[in-house]
Amino acid sequence: MTSTDNRPTSPGDTPAPDCARCGPSPRTFLVLVDDSEEMHAALAYACLRARIADGQVALLRVIEPPAIQSFAFIRKAFERETLEEAGQLLQRMAGEVNRRSGHIPVLYVREGDTAEELVSLIRDEPAISVLVLAVGTGKRGPGPLVSAISQGLSTRLGVPVTLVPGTLSDEDIERMG
Repeated sequence: MTSTDNRPTSPGDTPAPDCARCGPSPRTFLVLVDDSEEMHAALAYACLRARIADGQVALLRVIEPPAIQSFAFIRKAFERETLEEAGQLLQRMAGEVNRRSGHIPVLYVREGDTAEELVSLIRDEPAISVLVLAVGTGKRGPGPLVSAISQGLSTRLGVPVTLVPGTLSDEDIERMG
């Protein structure tokens, strides 16, 4: 029998359940890295939870394609530049996660619509157990992703969503631990 065969090895044996989110694997707290001020509250909270639960943090940066599809060479240069910027941003955030949680985070860069890429990543990566988002505090409301979650996106995610007030300071978050 090969290692990829799921059939029982002898009468009475049963294959393991196909449930990758089951079991004692460490909890993974996913944070969407965007350019909002409140993202730092979500990051701090996810690091605290990972430290307490002996889990880990995963960081996702989604690169939305440009609205105007220009010449191919200009688009390629834009993609290359934004991918490089995303990598640099995630590396900076990874240092902060390591300092706060004591663990090196998992880093993801995706290109496309933010909500769709978020759903896709959570489906592709069964280790992700919680999505942590901060609620916007400005005049523009809670933020597009938080609004989408309240309008039904949460049913497609398949994991709990933790919403953190974007006004919380690092000290406020640390007191929660």
